[in-house]
Amino acid sequence: MNDRERFLACVLGEPADRPPFWLYWSPWETTLKRWRDEGMPEGGDPRTLFGADTPPRAIPVNCGPCPKIDPVVLEESAEFVVHTDSWGIVRRDFKHRESMSQFLRFPIQGWEDWERFKGERLDPDHAERLSGDWREACAQWRAAGVPIQLGAYPDVGVYGVVRWLLGNEDGLMAFYTMPDLVHEIMDHMTGLYLTVFAKVVREVQVDVIHIWEDMCSRNGPLISPRHWDEFIGPNYRRIKAFAREHGIPVISVDTDGDPDLLASRMMRDGVNLLFPMEVAAGCDVNAWQDRYPALGMMGGIDKRALAAGSAAIDAELARVRPAVAKGRYIPALDHLVPDDVSWEHYSYYARALERMVRS
Repeated sequence: MNDRERFLACVLGEPADRPPFWLYWSPWETTLKRWRDEGMPEGGDPRTLFGADTPPRAIPVNCGPCPKIDPVVLEESAEFVVHTDSWGIVRRDFKHRESMSQFLRFPIQGWEDWERFKGERLDPDHAERLSGDWREACAQWRAAGVPIQLGAYPDVGVYGVVRWLLGNEDGLMAFYTMPDLVHEIMDHMTGLYLTVFAKVVREVQVDVIHIWEDMCSRNGPLISPRHWDEFIGPNYRRIKAFAREHGIPVISVDTDGDPDLLASRMMRDGVNLLFPMEVAAGCDVNAWQDRYPALGMMGGIDKRALAAGSAAIDAELARVRPAVAKGRYIPALDHLVPDDVSWEHYSYYARALERMVRS
């Protein structure tokens, strides 16, 4: 089987020669620097170095602000940089170490900002959305047997776009104080995605629609099931109907934290692949398989084990082995690789993971 066939068979619960061997999550930049200092081959990509399968490749069409917003540095010191990003968010970041951004200002505070931003940047039919060499890239991926995806971080999300435009705190408050604005943003953006998607699927066979949300913490979802049903679920069902109409078999969602309270609703509304299944948030893929046997999952291997060494890595892989055997599960780390992980330990993990999926 090629990478596409194996991925689809695994997620859909069909017979496969083996589970996918994915090194999905990239290292932090500081991790990459450490690995180079510790002997990682120059110019090496860990996925290539260890012969990993290729996960879905996202078609590089523009589903976000268009024309694109060029990042601008606003302030800079020896330790920090304040800058705007591709959504016009003002962020403050460390210059020489990894951390979550400090979000200083978001583009939307109310209806007037939204109407301006929508008019300037969110025309679904803007000609630049389909610019670039994506057709050639898709032809190469298809010939190589690589799964092809529509939607990617940071530009395709239903809750995710509210987070980018209003911020997490103000966005969550807006569910109560400006519900009509939240509906308008989610409905318009879903329509924008589907308008772009419809133009792409005329020319390309797509395997996955991917939605980035990050709508959960370790204590559970940031929104209630009632808010899912009122605001988010209807837009997921629009995406589900589009996927069915165009023969797209997988709808995947990336959310950190513990999404258990929303999982059944996600599945009802079209989601059949969920990740990264963060262990620190209490997500045990074995228990999830018992509760949601029809749900595909990816991730679920505690990234913290890699810093502890070979014994901890072996124990963590042994813990998820029953889920691998049951199927509909792609074993992978539960997020990006932090810089407390040595190249030696990462190499051990990659080889041990490959042995497990090939055994």
